[in-house]
Amino acid sequence: MDLVVVRHAIAGDREEWAHTGRSDAERPLTPEGRKRMQENARGIRSLVPDLQLLATSPYTRALQTAEIVAREYPDLEVVELPALAHAAPPEAIRDWLAGRAERRIAVVGHEPDLGCLISWLVLGTPEPPVPLKKGGAALVRFAGEPNRGTGELRWLAPPKLLRGLGR
Repeated sequence: MDLVVVRHAIAGDREEWAHTGRSDAERPLTPEGRKRMQENARGIRSLVPDLQLLATSPYTRALQTAEIVAREYPDLEVVELPALAHAAPPEAIRDWLAGRAERRIAVVGHEPDLGCLISWLVLGTPEPPVPLKKGGAALVRFAGEPNRGTGELRWLAPPKLLRGLGR
């Protein structure tokens, strides 16, 4: 199994959004974040030409990022996964991945959770987290069932690299 881990793109300023009185879970991508993520998504597709399933955090900025990525993959199934919201333990993602028949799965979520997930899957411990920039991605490969310390980090791509590949 290949697991593509994608951090959501650039979202509105957290402090400015707090003044709206709305939940942080509703904070959207900025126009620049959307534009850059379109290029990043093309870069992801150049590295991973086929995805079978994409799971996303239910937060608006992650959903919007997932929609942009999904446009690059015809017929890609997109599902919301509450475990990708902030502060879910890596075991929750592992449990969701267990027994999946799909060979290439992507997840879209937040930092530091995704960095901790990658570290947990590859090193067996969530600390220190692998740093993922906004709109960046990584690929973790598993020979068998995904579990703690069983993954191999194949690549870690910052957004600038993805944009270059997507042009």
